[in-house]
Amino acid sequence: MAELFDEINPPPRLMMGPGPINADPRVLRAMSAQLLGQFDPAFTGYMNETMALYRQVFQTDNRWTFLIDGTARAGIEAVMVSLIEPGDTVLVPIFGRFGHLKAEIAGRCGAKVETVEAEWGTVFTPDRIEDAVKRVRPRIVALCQGDTSTTMAQPLAEIGAICRRYDALLYVDATASIVGMDLPVDAWGIDACTAGLQKCLGGPSGIAPITVNARVERAVLRRKHTERGIRPAGDVPGEGPRIASNYFDLAMLMDYWSDKRLNHHTEATTMLYGARECARIVLKEGLPAVVARHALASAALVAGLQAMGLRPFGDLAHKMPNVTGIHIPAEVDGEAIRTDMLNDYGIEIGTSFGPLAGRIWRIGTMGYNCRKQNVLITLNALEATLRAHGATVTCGEGVDAALAVYRTAEPAPARAAAE
Repeated sequence: MAELFDEINPPPRLMMGPGPINADPRVLRAMSAQLLGQFDPAFTGYMNETMALYRQVFQTDNRWTFLIDGTARAGIEAVMVSLIEPGDTVLVPIFGRFGHLKAEIAGRCGAKVETVEAEWGTVFTPDRIEDAVKRVRPRIVALCQGDTSTTMAQPLAEIGAICRRYDALLYVDATASIVGMDLPVDAWGIDACTAGLQKCLGGPSGIAPITVNARVERAVLRRKHTERGIRPAGDVPGEGPRIASNYFDLAMLMDYWSDKRLNHHTEATTMLYGARECARIVLKEGLPAVVARHALASAALVAGLQAMGLRPFGDLAHKMPNVTGIHIPAEVDGEAIRTDMLNDYGIEIGTSFGPLAGRIWRIGTMGYNCRKQNVLITLNALEATLRAHGATVTCGEGVDAALAVYRTAEPAPARAAAE
């Protein structure tokens, strides 16, 4: 007889790693709403509202601001496979694992991939990126705003102008940074940007917000080849080579999200509800307030870790505000600490990849979990676990130091109400 399983009942976890994180309960409630047909006027209304909300999240006027069904990587692939023509030169500045990912995807698209690399724990100066762009003359520059593998954040304010000077398109992967850091897409001259819900937006993985400007639109429509079974009469194909992916074909997806409502795929209704609610919650709090909340949590966490006697990883001047790397003390087994944190306290923290595997932990303070009590609980649990494993830590001072940062930042009335 086939084995029967119990209903899904996940154990309670506080997910303080580099993502995914605990989803906001309001997002989960939105995702439990009843399904609608993808061309029901009520549903297409939700699609239009979602586009409008994410224009505000991305700080853009781009018409083509919508969702790609799939995890954050689906957004990355949709932009790259739709933009890159075989033989194009693509420059990827790499300062962590996810730069290598973009180089990998560009290579699969048939690009001539050029890379520049920064030591893990550092980022690029604008001059170094400009030197590479000037030397390589790429058609596309693809890089992360924040790379959670190293916990570093790449300054972007000058990169768009550099790309424009050399007639390159700038694509930014903001999966790990969107709303945790400032990201004014239009002001910074970013041509295409993609994100995910599962980090600072406080939702589940499974759908990817993207925005692309008119420069990208022209490049994509040049390659437009609508599939025969849904091709409208009079449709004129583009002069360029057909986009290699049907599912991630931005030209057809634009028609799907436009008033044409091209029947390209069946929209992931529940995920759209969740994405809409993620954006609504952020904008209700206020984008500057959300960014400030992540910065404050980062400052409090770093202060607490340092007060315990632990050493943060990398260049703190360029640390992501929503994830912190910390050197694992030599006298403990990093994986044993993570296991006991999970089993004893229900708290998940992360490890890392590549050259940082086994060398650092990564602690996330993002989205719904980016709150004072979670920072304090995590510091307290980490201290107790380290002491249980024989590590030398300064007892009690981590939480005190983090509290001091919060109390300095909080207005007196807010402190009085909290106390």
